[in-house]
Amino acid sequence: MTKIAVLGNGRVGGNLAAALTRAGHEVTVADRTPGAAADAARTARIVINATPGAGSLDRLAALRDELRDKILVDVSNATTDGPDGLPADLIYPGSSLAEQLQEALPETRVVKTLNTMLFPVMTSPATLSQTPTAFLSGEDPQAKQIVRELLTDLGWQKDWITDLGGIRTARATEAAILFVPHVIRSTGFTPFAISIAR
Repeated sequence: MTKIAVLGNGRVGGNLAAALTRAGHEVTVADRTPGAAADAARTARIVINATPGAGSLDRLAALRDELRDKILVDVSNATTDGPDGLPADLIYPGSSLAEQLQEALPETRVVKTLNTMLFPVMTSPATLSQTPTAFLSGEDPQAKQIVRELLTDLGWQKDWITDLGGIRTARATEAAILFVPHVIRSTGFTPFAISIAR
């Protein structure tokens, strides 16, 4: 059992919180109430960023003290929205939200994962007809191992998880969000994930 704080109580955060609670973890969900994120992060071992990516950097940089020595699992993508509300462009081209977070929070171990799929797949990967891939990006090997174990609690088999390397690799997975609006417009809001076929 691990104490986990989920920042963000929308579809992504709510889905992750429910699944991690079912897996036996002690989960706190922080909404936008003033002080809620700080209170949740202060007492957690792992903090999950499920806030809208466009505002994540400012929100989390303000929690520098609370996030010190914690693992920050970043599942968000920082994009501008198109007229239909779907992602349009990357906010950090040539970089990534994860890299920006790691730079702003040097005493926090940032791990990027679960950002290359629609949110239902994050906690039910086996429901897809083909094997999905969850990617890991981060500088700290121990933090990535802990996150890998967390993913197995969510139903990810070990060989479905690919460690891409350092935090700089997150710019590749974050760029995959540019596929999403086109896939949704083409096939509808049906769960899918980016997968490496071998």
